[in-house]
Amino acid sequence: MEVPAPAARRRSAVIRDKARQGVRTSGDRVRAALGHLADRIIEVAPRVPVRDLATLRRQFPGLGPEELADKLVAGAMRGTATVGAGIGAAAMLPVPPAMPTELAAEVTGVAAIELKLIAELHEVYGIRPPGDLRQRSTAYLHAWSSERRVDVARPSTLSAALNGHAKRELRQRIMKRMVRSLPNLTPFLVGAAVGAAMNRRETRKLADRVRADLRKVQVPWDALEGLPALERPADALEMGDFGKDPGRRPHEDGH
Repeated sequence: MEVPAPAARRRSAVIRDKARQGVRTSGDRVRAALGHLADRIIEVAPRVPVRDLATLRRQFPGLGPEELADKLVAGAMRGTATVGAGIGAAAMLPVPPAMPTELAAEVTGVAAIELKLIAELHEVYGIRPPGDLRQRSTAYLHAWSSERRVDVARPSTLSAALNGHAKRELRQRIMKRMVRSLPNLTPFLVGAAVGAAMNRRETRKLADRVRADLRKVQVPWDALEGLPALERPADALEMGDFGKDPGRRPHEDGH
Protein backbone atom coordinates (compact mmCIF):
# COMPACT_ATOMS: atom_id res chain seq x y z
CA MET A 1 0.00 0.00 0.00
CA GLU A 2 1.39 3.36 -1.05
CA VAL A 3 1.70 5.86 1.81
CA PRO A 4 1.05 9.52 0.89
CA ALA A 5 4.12 11.75 1.02
CA PRO A 6 4.34 14.21 3.91
CA ALA A 7 3.83 17.15 1.53
CA ALA A 8 0.65 15.61 0.15
CA ARG A 9 -0.65 14.97 3.67
CA ARG A 10 0.07 18.57 4.59
CA ARG A 11 -1.78 19.85 1.51
CA SER A 12 -4.77 17.65 2.38
CA ALA A 13 -4.76 18.96 5.95
CA VAL A 14 -4.65 22.55 4.73
CA ILE A 15 -7.57 21.94 2.34
CA ARG A 16 -9.62 20.32 5.13
CA ASP A 17 -8.87 23.20 7.50
CA LYS A 18 -9.86 25.78 4.90
CA ALA A 19 -13.05 23.88 4.14
CA ARG A 20 -13.97 23.78 7.85
CA GLN A 21 -13.14 27.47 8.19
CA GLY A 22 -15.30 28.24 5.16
CA VAL A 23 -18.23 26.33 6.62
CA ARG A 24 -17.84 28.14 9.97
CA THR A 25 -17.59 31.53 8.24
CA SER A 26 -20.63 30.78 6.11
CA GLY A 27 -22.56 29.68 9.19
CA ASP A 28 -21.58 32.84 11.05
CA ARG A 29 -22.75 34.97 8.14
CA VAL A 30 -26.09 33.15 7.96
CA ARG A 31 -26.64 33.57 11.70
CA ALA A 32 -25.70 37.24 11.51
CA ALA A 33 -28.11 37.77 8.59
CA LEU A 34 -30.92 35.96 10.42
CA GLY A 35 -30.22 37.98 13.54
CA HIS A 36 -30.39 41.21 11.56
CA LEU A 37 -33.71 40.19 10.00
CA ALA A 38 -35.10 39.16 13.39
CA ASP A 39 -34.20 42.57 14.84
CA ARG A 40 -35.77 44.25 11.83
CA ILE A 41 -39.02 42.31 12.27
CA ILE A 42 -39.09 43.19 15.99
CA GLU A 43 -38.67 46.86 15.04
CA VAL A 44 -41.37 46.72 12.35
CA ALA A 45 -44.01 44.85 14.40
CA PRO A 46 -45.35 47.85 16.40
CA ARG A 47 -45.82 49.74 13.12
CA VAL A 48 -48.20 47.17 11.61
CA PRO A 49 -51.70 48.75 11.48
CA VAL A 50 -54.36 46.43 12.94
CA ARG A 51 -58.12 46.79 12.46
CA ASP A 52 -60.21 46.12 15.54
CA LEU A 53 -63.32 43.96 15.49
CA ALA A 54 -65.73 46.88 15.15
CA THR A 55 -63.85 48.18 12.10
CA LEU A 56 -63.71 44.74 10.51
CA ARG A 57 -67.45 44.20 10.99
CA ARG A 58 -68.17 47.58 9.38
CA GLN A 59 -65.93 46.77 6.43
CA PHE A 60 -67.39 43.26 5.99
CA PRO A 61 -71.05 43.62 7.00
CA GLY A 62 -73.22 40.56 7.46
CA LEU A 63 -70.37 38.07 7.92
CA GLY A 64 -69.94 35.74 10.91
CA PRO A 65 -66.57 35.01 12.57
CA GLU A 66 -65.55 32.16 10.26
CA GLU A 67 -66.59 33.99 7.09
CA LEU A 68 -64.78 37.11 8.23
CA ALA A 69 -61.67 35.10 9.11
CA ASP A 70 -61.79 33.52 5.63
CA LYS A 71 -61.79 37.02 4.08
CA LEU A 72 -58.77 38.05 6.15
CA VAL A 73 -56.84 34.92 5.23
CA ALA A 74 -57.62 35.35 1.53
CA GLY A 75 -56.39 38.95 1.64
CA ALA A 76 -53.18 38.01 3.44
CA MET A 77 -52.54 35.22 0.94
CA ARG A 78 -52.89 37.68 -1.93
CA GLY A 79 -50.47 40.01 -0.17
CA THR A 80 -47.73 37.46 0.47
CA ALA A 81 -48.23 36.02 -3.03
CA THR A 82 -47.60 39.48 -4.49
CA VAL A 83 -44.38 39.80 -2.48
CA GLY A 84 -43.26 36.32 -3.54
CA ALA A 85 -44.05 37.03 -7.18
CA GLY A 86 -41.98 40.20 -7.17
CA ILE A 87 -38.95 38.52 -5.65
CA GLY A 88 -39.33 35.43 -7.82
CA ALA A 89 -39.36 37.59 -10.93
CA ALA A 90 -36.30 39.52 -9.76
CA ALA A 91 -34.46 36.25 -9.16
CA MET A 92 -34.89 35.31 -12.83
CA LEU A 93 -32.69 38.21 -13.94
CA PRO A 94 -29.28 37.09 -15.29
CA VAL A 95 -27.38 38.98 -12.57
CA PRO A 96 -29.54 40.05 -9.60
CA PRO A 97 -26.98 42.10 -7.62
CA ALA A 98 -29.61 43.41 -5.19
CA MET A 99 -30.90 39.95 -4.24
CA PRO A 100 -29.79 40.09 -0.57
CA THR A 101 -31.67 43.39 -0.19
CA GLU A 102 -34.63 42.01 -2.11
CA LEU A 103 -34.62 38.89 0.05
CA ALA A 104 -34.58 40.94 3.26
CA ALA A 105 -37.47 43.01 1.93
CA GLU A 106 -39.44 39.86 1.12
CA VAL A 107 -38.94 38.21 4.50
CA THR A 108 -39.83 41.43 6.32
CA GLY A 109 -42.80 42.10 4.04
CA VAL A 110 -44.23 38.60 4.47
CA ALA A 111 -43.74 38.83 8.23
CA ALA A 112 -45.58 42.18 8.39
CA ILE A 113 -48.53 40.84 6.38
CA GLU A 114 -48.75 37.70 8.50
CA LEU A 115 -48.42 39.65 11.76
CA LYS A 116 -51.37 41.82 10.68
CA LEU A 117 -53.34 38.67 9.85
CA ILE A 118 -52.61 37.09 13.23
CA ALA A 119 -53.57 40.26 15.11
CA GLU A 120 -56.86 40.63 13.24
CA LEU A 121 -57.70 36.94 13.65
CA HIS A 122 -57.35 37.44 17.41
CA GLU A 123 -59.86 40.30 17.11
CA VAL A 124 -62.29 38.16 15.10
CA TYR A 125 -62.16 35.30 17.60
CA GLY A 126 -62.60 37.66 20.56
CA ILE A 127 -59.12 37.13 22.02
CA ARG A 128 -57.38 40.50 22.26
CA PRO A 129 -54.17 40.33 24.31
CA PRO A 130 -54.02 42.79 27.21
CA GLY A 131 -51.71 45.79 27.24
CA ASP A 132 -50.78 48.66 24.98
CA LEU A 133 -49.79 48.66 21.32
CA ARG A 134 -46.19 47.61 21.96
CA GLN A 135 -47.18 44.82 24.36
CA ARG A 136 -49.71 43.43 21.90
CA SER A 137 -47.13 43.65 19.10
CA THR A 138 -44.72 41.59 21.19
CA ALA A 139 -47.45 39.06 21.88
CA TYR A 140 -48.21 38.74 18.16
CA LEU A 141 -44.51 38.27 17.41
CA HIS A 142 -44.47 35.32 19.79
CA ALA A 143 -47.62 33.96 18.14
CA TRP A 144 -46.13 34.38 14.64
CA SER A 145 -42.84 32.75 15.57
CA SER A 146 -44.56 29.77 17.23
CA GLU A 147 -47.43 29.61 14.70
CA ARG A 148 -49.98 29.54 17.54
CA ARG A 149 -52.34 31.93 19.30
CA VAL A 150 -51.08 34.38 21.90
CA ASP A 151 -50.25 32.65 25.17
CA VAL A 152 -51.35 35.18 27.80
CA ALA A 153 -50.17 32.81 30.56
CA ARG A 154 -46.56 33.62 29.65
CA PRO A 155 -45.55 37.06 30.97
CA SER A 156 -42.60 37.30 28.55
CA THR A 157 -45.00 37.31 25.59
CA LEU A 158 -46.52 40.54 26.88
CA SER A 159 -43.29 42.34 27.73
CA ALA A 160 -43.29 45.95 26.60
CA ALA A 161 -39.62 46.71 27.16
CA LEU A 162 -38.12 43.62 25.48
CA ASN A 163 -34.89 44.10 27.36
CA GLY A 164 -32.27 41.51 28.13
CA HIS A 165 -33.42 37.91 28.34
CA ALA A 166 -36.91 38.53 26.93
CA LYS A 167 -35.56 40.12 23.74
CA ARG A 168 -32.91 37.42 23.27
CA GLU A 169 -35.56 34.73 23.66
CA LEU A 170 -37.88 36.39 21.15
CA ARG A 171 -34.99 36.96 18.72
CA GLN A 172 -34.07 33.27 18.89
CA ARG A 173 -37.69 32.23 18.34
CA ILE A 174 -37.97 34.46 15.27
CA MET A 175 -34.69 33.14 13.88
CA LYS A 176 -35.88 29.54 14.32
CA ARG A 177 -39.12 30.39 12.59
CA MET A 178 -37.25 31.93 9.66
CA VAL A 179 -34.92 28.93 9.37
CA ARG A 180 -37.97 26.67 9.30
CA SER A 181 -39.75 28.76 6.68
CA LEU A 182 -36.85 30.21 4.69
CA PRO A 183 -37.08 27.76 1.75
CA ASN A 184 -40.68 28.88 1.27
CA LEU A 185 -39.95 32.59 1.74
CA THR A 186 -37.06 32.76 -0.73
CA PRO A 187 -38.16 31.65 -4.20
CA PHE A 188 -34.71 31.94 -5.76
CA LEU A 189 -34.61 31.15 -9.47
CA VAL A 190 -38.17 29.88 -9.53
CA GLY A 191 -39.94 32.75 -11.22
CA ALA A 192 -42.95 34.83 -10.26
CA ALA A 193 -45.65 32.16 -10.48
CA VAL A 194 -43.89 29.65 -8.26
CA GLY A 195 -42.72 32.33 -5.81
CA ALA A 196 -46.30 33.53 -5.41
CA ALA A 197 -47.65 30.00 -4.95
CA MET A 198 -45.07 29.13 -2.30
CA ASN A 199 -45.84 32.18 -0.18
CA ARG A 200 -49.59 31.73 -0.61
CA ARG A 201 -49.39 28.13 0.59
CA GLU A 202 -47.29 28.96 3.65
CA THR A 203 -49.57 31.81 4.71
CA ARG A 204 -52.55 29.44 4.45
CA LYS A 205 -50.80 26.87 6.63
CA LEU A 206 -49.96 29.50 9.25
CA ALA A 207 -53.56 30.78 9.28
CA ASP A 208 -54.99 27.27 9.63
CA ARG A 209 -52.79 26.54 12.66
CA VAL A 210 -53.56 29.83 14.40
CA ARG A 211 -57.30 29.60 13.71
CA ALA A 212 -57.50 26.05 15.03
CA ASP A 213 -55.78 27.22 18.21
CA LEU A 214 -58.01 30.29 18.57
CA ARG A 215 -61.21 28.27 18.18
CA LYS A 216 -60.38 26.44 21.41
CA VAL A 217 -60.71 29.67 23.42
CA GLN A 218 -63.01 31.67 21.13
CA VAL A 219 -65.29 34.25 22.76
CA PRO A 220 -68.62 34.79 20.95
CA TRP A 221 -69.20 38.34 19.75
CA ASP A 222 -72.34 38.77 21.84
CA ALA A 223 -70.33 37.87 24.96
CA LEU A 224 -67.72 40.57 24.35
CA GLU A 225 -68.03 43.72 26.37
CA GLY A 226 -67.39 46.96 24.55
CA LEU A 227 -63.72 46.92 23.60
CA PRO A 228 -61.90 50.22 23.11
CA ALA A 229 -60.80 51.05 19.59
CA LEU A 230 -57.26 50.00 18.71
CA GLU A 231 -54.79 52.84 18.42
CA ARG A 232 -53.11 53.33 15.05
CA PRO A 233 -49.30 53.47 15.16
CA ALA A 234 -47.96 56.99 14.70
CA ASP A 235 -45.57 55.72 12.01
CA ALA A 236 -47.77 52.95 10.59
CA LEU A 237 -46.49 50.87 7.70
CA GLU A 238 -47.99 51.37 4.26
CA MET A 239 -49.21 47.77 3.97
CA GLY A 240 -50.25 48.12 0.35
CA ASP A 241 -46.82 49.14 -0.89
CA PHE A 242 -44.40 46.26 -0.47
CA GLY A 243 -42.59 46.95 -3.71
CA LYS A 244 -40.55 49.29 -1.54
CA ASP A 245 -38.61 48.48 1.57
CA PRO A 246 -41.31 47.56 4.17
CA GLY A 247 -38.97 48.67 6.92
CA ARG A 248 -38.92 52.22 5.57
CA ARG A 249 -40.91 54.81 7.45
CA PRO A 250 -43.85 56.36 5.56
CA HIS A 251 -42.49 59.92 5.54
CA GLU A 252 -39.34 58.67 3.80
CA ASP A 253 -41.48 57.73 0.80
CA GLY A 254 -43.55 60.87 0.91
CA HIS A 255 -46.61 59.00 2.28
